[in-house]
Amino acid sequence: MDIVLLFPGQGSQKSGMGKDLAAAYTPARDVFDAADRTLGFPLSKLCFDGPDDELMSTRNAQPALLTHGAAVWATVAERVRPHVRAAAGHSLGEFTAYHAAGAFEFADALRLVRRRGELMFESGTKRPGAMAAILGLSAENVEAACTRALEIGDVVPANYNNAEQIVISGEIEAVEGAMAIAKELGAKRAIRLNVSGAFHSPLMEEAAAGLKIALDAAPIAATDFPVYSNVSAYPSAGSADAKKLLLRQLTSPVRWADLVLHTAEDLPGALYVEMGPGAVLSTLVKRIVPGARTMSCGTPAEVGQLLAMVA
Repeated sequence: MDIVLLFPGQGSQKSGMGKDLAAAYTPARDVFDAADRTLGFPLSKLCFDGPDDELMSTRNAQPALLTHGAAVWATVAERVRPHVRAAAGHSLGEFTAYHAAGAFEFADALRLVRRRGELMFESGTKRPGAMAAILGLSAENVEAACTRALEIGDVVPANYNNAEQIVISGEIEAVEGAMAIAKELGAKRAIRLNVSGAFHSPLMEEAAAGLKIALDAAPIAATDFPVYSNVSAYPSAGSADAKKLLLRQLTSPVRWADLVLHTAEDLPGALYVEMGPGAVLSTLVKRIVPGARTMSCGTPAEVGQLLAMVA
C-alpha cells in the first residue's frame, strides 16, 4: 500500500482538536506535552478546550494544527512509515509535512510556525488585507479579475485549491473589487474569509525577513520521503531548497490542485491520509482526482482504522 500524507492549513483548527487522541494514545499525549514545554504556555488546553477566539488567532492556530498533525503522526508512524511514499501540506501544513518526513524536529518546527504566525499577524496589522474564495470560475477568469482590480490596489490569486475554488488575497478594497468583477465574469459565489491578513500575497513581504531569520536558524535534515511544495507543486530538491520554498510560500500562491495532480501521476492508486482535524484536503483531493482514495486520521477511531488497513 502506497500512502501520501496530507496536513491541513489554517482554517481547519477547532476546539477539542486532539483531546480524545491524547487521552487514548500516549505518543499523542507526549507531543502535546512537548508543545506546552516548548512554547511555555498550555497550547494543549487551548486545543482541547478553546476558547475559540484565541484558537483562531493566527499565532495560535498554526502551532495548534502542527501539534495535532504531529501527534497523529507520532501515534501511527512506527507502523505506517514503511508505506509512506510522499507528503504534502496546505500552507502551514507543509511545515508539518517536513516534520513528518524527518526534516525538522518537532520543537524546531513548532517554534518556526509560532514565529511564522506572529509575523503574519503583525504584517496583517501593519498592512491590513483580506482574502476571498471565488467559486465556480476558471483560473483564467479569476486571474483576469485580479488583473482588472489592480487599478484599485494589490490583489492576486492566493490558493489554487481546485478548478472550482480559487482564493484571492490582497488589499481590502482591491479584493472587494475583484470579487465584484469575478461575479460579472460568471462566478457562482465570492465569499470573504475570516482571516487576519492577506496571506500568500505581496502584503506578506514584511513578514518574509523575519521568517528567513527563523528558517536560517532552524536545523534541517534530509527527508525520509519526498515533500511536495506548495510553490512549485513538485518535491523539493534537498534541505536548502526546502527552506527557500518555505520562505517563498509566504508571498506565493498555494498551487494545491497542481500539487495533487503531480502526486497522482507519480503515485497512481495511492491512499491519501489527512492527518489533523477534519477532511478539507481529502475533499479537495477527490475533486481534483476523481476516484482517488482518501481518509481522515485525527481521532482514535480513525487511527484504529488506518492501523488496521496497514496491518
